Amino acid sequence: MHLPLLNDMLILLSFSVIIVFVLQRLKLPSVIGFLITGVLIGPYGFSLVKAVEEVEILSEIGVILLLFVIGMELSIKQLISIKKTVFVGGFFQVGITVLVASFVYYYLGNSWNEAVFVGFLFSLSSTAIVLKTLQDRQEISSPHARNALAILIFQDIIVVPMMLITPLMAGESSNIWLSITSLVIKTLIVLVITFVSARYIVPKLMHAVAKTNSKELFLLVTITLCFAVAFLTSEAGLSLALGAFIAGLIVSESEYSHQATSIILPFRELFTSFFFVSVGMLLDLSFFIKHIWIILLLVFVVFIVKSIIASLAVAILKYPPRTIILTGLSLFQVGEFAFILSKVGIDNQLLDVETNQYFLSISIVSMLLTPFVIIFSDTITNKLVGVSEKLGIQSKLLEVNNTEIKISDDFENHLIIIGYGVNGSNLAKAATTSNIPFIVIEFDAAIVKSERAKGLPIIFGDATHDHILETVHIQNARATVIAISDNDATKQVVKNVRKHSDSLYLVVRTRFIKEISELFALGADEVIPEEFETSVKIFTHVLHNFLVPEDDIDQIVEKVRADNYQLFKGELKQPKSFKPNNLADFNITCVSMSADSNQFLGKPLRELNLRVEFGINILGIKRKEMLMQNIQPDDILLQGDRVYIQGKQSNIEQFYKLVK
Repeated sequence: MHLPLLNDMLILLSFSVIIVFVLQRLKLPSVIGFLITGVLIGPYGFSLVKAVEEVEILSEIGVILLLFVIGMELSIKQLISIKKTVFVGGFFQVGITVLVASFVYYYLGNSWNEAVFVGFLFSLSSTAIVLKTLQDRQEISSPHARNALAILIFQDIIVVPMMLITPLMAGESSNIWLSITSLVIKTLIVLVITFVSARYIVPKLMHAVAKTNSKELFLLVTITLCFAVAFLTSEAGLSLALGAFIAGLIVSESEYSHQATSIILPFRELFTSFFFVSVGMLLDLSFFIKHIWIILLLVFVVFIVKSIIASLAVAILKYPPRTIILTGLSLFQVGEFAFILSKVGIDNQLLDVETNQYFLSISIVSMLLTPFVIIFSDTITNKLVGVSEKLGIQSKLLEVNNTEIKISDDFENHLIIIGYGVNGSNLAKAATTSNIPFIVIEFDAAIVKSERAKGLPIIFGDATHDHILETVHIQNARATVIAISDNDATKQVVKNVRKHSDSLYLVVRTRFIKEISELFALGADEVIPEEFETSVKIFTHVLHNFLVPEDDIDQIVEKVRADNYQLFKGELKQPKSFKPNNLADFNITCVSMSADSNQFLGKPLRELNLRVEFGINILGIKRKEMLMQNIQPDDILLQGDRVYIQGKQSNIEQFYKLVK
């Protein structure tokens, strides 16, 4: 039996595999590969896929799963924790972009409702590409990445009301106030159902399902919740996307949301790939080539305007220039949710065919350019920051934010902590406990405000600038620790610190081993790479478990650090000839006598003859709160005892099976 869809699916997947594989080797996001695949195999490319409508149906499932996972990942508690950046920064970015784009499009002779809708489209950025690129560059925990994420969260939320408002703007209702009232009532009902389900129903349901220990049932229930809520909202006249998002929020409030997310992710990745392929299929190559110069000019305008607006949205939150510019450069593109919204606009005749082709061309080109812009964003930022310094922007910003901190001129022999993340905060606690004078430099305004309220000596600023280091008397300090996530900024800070002081003890935390040599060359006294210090901790625990002598472990650790972790850099090589090691072939572990009956309970140890029968020795017995270390032959084992035994691993395993 011949299935045309199967043939098209094979072509789609084959092209996707080849193109995505090539892009992965180039360290580019797979989303770009799916877009290129769609352009090549679509009706305007080589026209290899005939079942375009079927692929679009699969892409709709991808959209539902995408919004469902976003809902699960964006719990109500998380939204509250970054509410200022999400709602203030996000609202400013979306609002100003809509106003600017609407004004331009209306000025070109279009109606106000069409202009506002086009503004909706261009206000959205690509969550998938931006976060994937930042994650691949290990920048996801940097300040500009956190800001970008917060604004993207707002965009992901606001797209749902945009979908609901679009039919009203198109005049689909004869009584717009009745439609708005109906929309508000439906939304309130949905919110009530969401609250009740998230608070009382779904957690109990998920708990009952989880108790069955059936992965298949857990998967079925999760997917059923997603599609059931999406179907109900669709039947109520809202949208499938809104229902999927609400379903995700409902599940996110249960303790099983992480497991639900993990089992849905593979399905989401598969079906969202169909979505991006279907978007690529919509691009008319002949139209693109015919109008390529106009499209590229519009892409450039979108790049400049959206970057400036996103930067201003972060600037009002009082971040330093570097973070402001990097955030703006990350959000210049038009994203995937705009494609979903554009279909709503076409259905309601707010977007004609020609305008849609311009929109698709601009969107796809901007998405293709995003990874390259982010890669070169540091270079662009350094040049723009230099300009801002000449204009005095940084100095004015610091004067506003650091008026509460008074540092005396004789402040000396102190510690300077640059970056108040996990490492910086732990170091500050240790310094406080040891009565060491210190001051912290941090460029997250929210952290500075909250910690200053607690009495922490912290100032707002970017340590890549001379004025900040002079403010904390870097020339009189005894030591400085750099604990920030931005690798390029870290290097710049090291240079800046050494420009002010050659004798100061400088410790730098970095994430990767490849940064060590350059940081030492720039002037660091100590460089602590997180990835290999974690490895040191792991192998230290493992060697302890194998009873390797403490002196040997200390020598290994010392050698690893002295050689700049060369042991971890090379390939694993097996010795040419095997030499037995001198490690003791036994283990020490603890076994709980949890069973209410077995052959060992209530009998003297001399009768059990454990050493001969099972090859183990009892070193101690913990009964309730008392630890018995001097074990006698007449001692007996009772239910609930925790028994410390020594022997070969195989013998311990055999004994454990008999007592559990």
